[in-house]
Amino acid sequence: MKDYMGAGAGTDDVLAAVVRGGRLSCQTAGVLTAIALVPGLVLHYAWPRVENAWWKIALGVELVVTSVLYVASFPYYRQFHANFNQLMFNAANDDMVALLFSLVQEFYLPVRLAVAFALAFALWKLAVAFVVRWQGPRLSFVAAFPRPVRYCVRACALGVAYVVGLLSLFGGSLGWETGVDWENAGVTNDDFLNEAILDSFQAVHRGYVLQNRMLACNGLDFTVDDIRALAALHAGMEPTSDDLDVYLRRTATGNGLGHQPSHIFIILSESYANWPLLDKYKDLHIADGMRSIIAEDDSDYCPTFLPNGASTVSAVTGVVTGFADANLYLTTMPESFAAPYPTASAPQFAKLGYTTNFWYAGPATWERVGAFTQAQGFQHFYSRGDYGDVPGGVWGCEDEVLYAKILDGLAKDDAPSFNVILNASNHSPYDVDVAAKGFDAAEVRAALPEDVRNDEHLLKELGHYWYADRELAKFVRAAKAKYPDSLFVIVGDHADRYNIGKTPSTYERYGIPFVITGQGVHRGTLLADSAGSQIDIVPTLFELIAPAGFEYMSLGTSLTTANRQGVNYGFWITRHAIGKADTVPLVVEPVEGEQQDIDQQAMQDYINAIRSVSWWRAKYGPILDAAKLEGRT
Repeated sequence: MKDYMGAGAGTDDVLAAVVRGGRLSCQTAGVLTAIALVPGLVLHYAWPRVENAWWKIALGVELVVTSVLYVASFPYYRQFHANFNQLMFNAANDDMVALLFSLVQEFYLPVRLAVAFALAFALWKLAVAFVVRWQGPRLSFVAAFPRPVRYCVRACALGVAYVVGLLSLFGGSLGWETGVDWENAGVTNDDFLNEAILDSFQAVHRGYVLQNRMLACNGLDFTVDDIRALAALHAGMEPTSDDLDVYLRRTATGNGLGHQPSHIFIILSESYANWPLLDKYKDLHIADGMRSIIAEDDSDYCPTFLPNGASTVSAVTGVVTGFADANLYLTTMPESFAAPYPTASAPQFAKLGYTTNFWYAGPATWERVGAFTQAQGFQHFYSRGDYGDVPGGVWGCEDEVLYAKILDGLAKDDAPSFNVILNASNHSPYDVDVAAKGFDAAEVRAALPEDVRNDEHLLKELGHYWYADRELAKFVRAAKAKYPDSLFVIVGDHADRYNIGKTPSTYERYGIPFVITGQGVHRGTLLADSAGSQIDIVPTLFELIAPAGFEYMSLGTSLTTANRQGVNYGFWITRHAIGKADTVPLVVEPVEGEQQDIDQQAMQDYINAIRSVSWWRAKYGPILDAAKLEGRT
């Protein structure tokens, strides 16, 4: 895994990570010891005949769990560039059968489990020999010493036990002031080493805590006064109202395409990162389809765009509701199913006369997406079950099948339509036979850096990007031929799944493309210095297609009129800079070329406004009332 370390990480960083991790793992070891020790002590005095059996069982269970987590941590990091985290808990809402197939096909689950159990058995045999049979040093000789000496020995033993207890309680320290926990453990400048500091149990604990914060809606800390001021600042208004919806009202300028398209498509393409569209990667030829679309006269492209979150469901919620990721799992919240939010996309497009459709390659039960989108106003939802017996993998039908079904479905109804499309082929376990589809693996291999040319899994991933890109371009051209006045927005649902190098820049790792194409679009339709995130897609469309005076509700802003920055769950972006959103001050990294400064206060206000309004309006409704926070944990 050393290739995941950054070039600047040295021996000192590795040692610091080992020391910090060792201290933190004192806490883990203390908890595991206590789980076995407390019942063992009870049995020692109450039922000594079964004490040895208890130790063997307790050691076996703990070592199996430890070994399974250890073996699983390697593929988990390769997939998510992180130790175990909050994404684990997404599985509760996922398609469990599809997830199981993915684990078996891509990550060789049976083999890894066999290795984990073999490791656990070997460790168990050693532990039984040490703990159960040896039972520690024999101290019977102490009885021969005078009583003061015996008392001194016992006092020393208690002192050692007390110190060990403190080290376990406070993460390798004797007090909370210097203790190490998962929130302060990352002391190196390398992301990989900071993740490696957490042992598997600490990483799982981190994910559990963050998940519960999200479920409790207490991950954000804004007062109603903060939110009112931030919402007003974002809207360019005075903070005179406690009704958040006042600050979300927009009026279309009518200076857009000059016509209302017959069909509008927002395509959320699975794992469709922006980096293959950069000039430095053009020789890979895995993004030639979209490159050709961008090069056409009726297209424009923003290369500085962020996904709403780290996973597909965040992209869906961003486009469907218009809210940014704000520690709310909207597809599970009762508030999301009571009525569409005022910023929801489907009801607003329906006001313009469009039939609203959501097309998904996978099953309707995934993340409750079918029920969620319809609760948020989509008139029709189509998923894998609607397409019949068609080629596909565990996560959904192949992209070409999905696009064909969409075109067939639209042909049956001549009504104008607004369509959100979510495909699935560019997803692990990457089971499309891309060679049979025409992928030239030899050409791509020859264009790769020499140190990764033999990485067959990377080549497989790049082949699926190529397939997704080709089918996407084919669909756009077919739909344009059939409906010449259509309008398309193409974005990735997220990036951060694979790159050529192990340590990509923040921009290459997280950026997704924003491509708009269709009749009336031209180079310059988007601001030359535009940037944004997925909550800015719908207002961009309204400013392009809606008549002057049309009122709509939006937290995001159009990339055709004003938007020059984007923010999501962890990052901000402008045309020339990117950085993490939770540092003070914000640390600026260049997108490409030389580093350019930003207005720190303006960007911080923008980040806080987007997050705070998304949080409050989605959870508590339009009215700012501090009483609604009473009793919140």
